[in-house]
Amino acid sequence: MLFAWLHRYPFLRLLCPLVVGIYCGDELFFQRQSGRIASGVSLLFLLSFGGLIFFFNRKHYSGRWLFGSCLLLFCFTLGAGLMNRELRQAESVFPQRETAYRLIVTEQPQVKEKSVLCRVLLIEQIDSVSGRLALDHKALLYFTKDSLSEHLRSGDELLVYTKLSPPVNNGNPDEFDYARFLFRRQVAAIGFAYADNWKVISRGTMRSFRQQAMDCRESVLSVYRRLGFRGDDLAVLSALTIGYKEELSEDIRETYSISGASHVLALSGLHIGFLYLLLCFCLRWLPERWRIVALLRTLVILLSLWTFAFFTGLSASVVRSVVMFSLFALARLSGRTNFSLNTLLIAAFFMLLCRPSWLFDVGFQLSFCAVAAILLIQPCIYRLIPVAGSRIGRYIWGLMSVSIAAQIGTAPLVLLYFSRFSTHFLLTNLLVIPLVSLIMYVAVIMLLLNPLPFLQELAAAALRRLVGALNNCVRWIEQLPWASVDGVWVYIPEVFGFYLALILGGWYLFSRTGKRLAVCLSCIFLVCIYHVSMRVIDRPRQSIVFYNVRNCPVVHCVASNGSSWLAYADSLPDESRLRRAVSKRWNRQGLKPPQPVTADYTCPALVYDHHLLSFSGCRVCVLNDNYWRNKTTLQPLSIDYLYVCKGYDGHLRELADLFVIHNVILDASLSDRRLQAYKMECQQQGVHFISLSDEGSTEFLL
Repeated sequence: MLFAWLHRYPFLRLLCPLVVGIYCGDELFFQRQSGRIASGVSLLFLLSFGGLIFFFNRKHYSGRWLFGSCLLLFCFTLGAGLMNRELRQAESVFPQRETAYRLIVTEQPQVKEKSVLCRVLLIEQIDSVSGRLALDHKALLYFTKDSLSEHLRSGDELLVYTKLSPPVNNGNPDEFDYARFLFRRQVAAIGFAYADNWKVISRGTMRSFRQQAMDCRESVLSVYRRLGFRGDDLAVLSALTIGYKEELSEDIRETYSISGASHVLALSGLHIGFLYLLLCFCLRWLPERWRIVALLRTLVILLSLWTFAFFTGLSASVVRSVVMFSLFALARLSGRTNFSLNTLLIAAFFMLLCRPSWLFDVGFQLSFCAVAAILLIQPCIYRLIPVAGSRIGRYIWGLMSVSIAAQIGTAPLVLLYFSRFSTHFLLTNLLVIPLVSLIMYVAVIMLLLNPLPFLQELAAAALRRLVGALNNCVRWIEQLPWASVDGVWVYIPEVFGFYLALILGGWYLFSRTGKRLAVCLSCIFLVCIYHVSMRVIDRPRQSIVFYNVRNCPVVHCVASNGSSWLAYADSLPDESRLRRAVSKRWNRQGLKPPQPVTADYTCPALVYDHHLLSFSGCRVCVLNDNYWRNKTTLQPLSIDYLYVCKGYDGHLRELADLFVIHNVILDASLSDRRLQAYKMECQQQGVHFISLSDEGSTEFLL
């Protein structure tokens, strides 16, 4: 049966080794094995390709396994080689000093709270020593926020004097791997440009086709703003229609996440499906019985779909959806009208050939798992409850069965990446999807009515009510009891175990035998054993942790029972940044919500008094101001850890008469100048020190 199923879906046999190859290429690259990968992969690629040619024309059936083996090896090496080549394009060595660069702003800049973020393409490095050096690397550049930087636009050519460095992580446990994320997007460097260290050479003279598409998107945004859309209404409408999510606030993102409606904010199959149906409706007057007319109709649909995909930035989920509907449109042209798993596998295969890094895109993984689950599981779920007679009833149950199937297919990945499960997803989809469909269609009508201002204003008024109703509906669901289960931690092997158990469960349902049921239950049992074992290994332990989070110096005291305290060194800490950085670690350890400590505090387990913290026999002095300067004592106090943060203006030697210091922790909030000065002092005095900026988060078991 298994072999028959594989023969039914031939692209599955090609996709699996390709995916494994991409994963291996990625993993070995970040282990600094790129050179060996290139030579080894090249050799295996040539051998497998030669084997394919040699065994292709063999007539004997007994030798067909050799051809299959060569084909699998070919796909594996192809995936590893493509991924390695893509990552090596982001590799570069930049000077360890400030250097002049000529560059082009490739996307519309994002205005942050204190800076302006620009995605740029490095064209040239200008150095007095080496002269002019041609470059072709992507980079992220942060400009000091002022009136000049806020007027930067896509296509501007700049001359910038700055120091560029490769992306690095902060080294906090279980933190999002930002450096690897940027490398996969071929971003080679990050830098900061101060106000007087850059100038505009030319304005928008070098415009690529993609930049022109982004300009069109900006034109649509300006239409929305002109028609009176503001705040969350503008943010949600922009995300739904053109995939622009920069306007989304943290509050509205959290609201949609808790209610289980985040998928509508990311352009995917739902939105492309609406667009496809709209195109089919508008072109229904063209007679399909004439071959040339049917071909013209299909070309118009394909052109419209891919124009929309390019217009929205070619994200993985949009490309996947457009590829799927393009194949569906071509299938209709040839007389076939059904989606199949083969169609999905073909789309995934060719997408990964074009961009191997899409394999690690969360949207790519979620969209493919959702569609696969809908294709494989939804028909079985729909047949569980026969709905006869009522068309509305069949529609509602069909929508619910699709939601259930998609939720089953994506639940492990959602728990893995977001540690959250939305419990009211059925109610959310029943209310949200009809509203989203209306919003999409009314938005298109509103944009088409641009030559008729009066009618456009009426359409805009109706659209504002619909978007407002959507936001209110999502907020209402968010307020319902038990709207989401948060803080859930799953391990990567558990995700694979879940999908394996799901496949084995389907295998059992296809032919109900005791052997298949035993295999399925054994898989579930092993997953449970693994989870329990890992939770025991990751249990909380008595410790003190110093995190590498800029603008949030803190000492985290963890008790073995899961209780913990956050002793902040700043009266106004950036707590949200800290939680974004290390909340996954807290979920993994199963910690209770930490108790914040910003002033003197006393409890049976911890004492925090005048910047002196005592926990489990360990003493920490938090040095964040000049409180201890010019103080005297009869006998120096033994300090296990001196935590030096921004705010202290003196030298460490001034504290020699007050404390006996065993270890110095240098926080990431310190300026580069002070950090180097304190490092030198510690070396001169023979005191062990740890720089959080260099070594990342540090944990000490007590």
